Amino acid sequence: MADNKRRFKTEIDGKTYILVGAGTQEHMQAVSDLLNEQLAELKEAAPQITDKDRAILLAFNAISKQLDMETNSALGRQGEK
Repeated sequence: MADNKRRFKTEIDGKTYILVGAGTQEHMQAVSDLLNEQLAELKEAAPQITDKDRAILLAFNAISKQLDMETNSALGRQGEK
């Protein structure tokens, strides 16, 4: 394990996880909090879907936002030329 990696223990949707990453404790906690918030919102909005389906929807939304940001960043770099 590289020196810049840290172990972070968190609870997500009632289950304990130990994550390893370079993020600060504050960053990892903020991500966990946001994930729990979004899972709770999905449970309220669509209680009939499974936990797995909620996780897939959250992953899809996160990757979609990441792709949008990467596309916007690339377009911004093209505009600077």
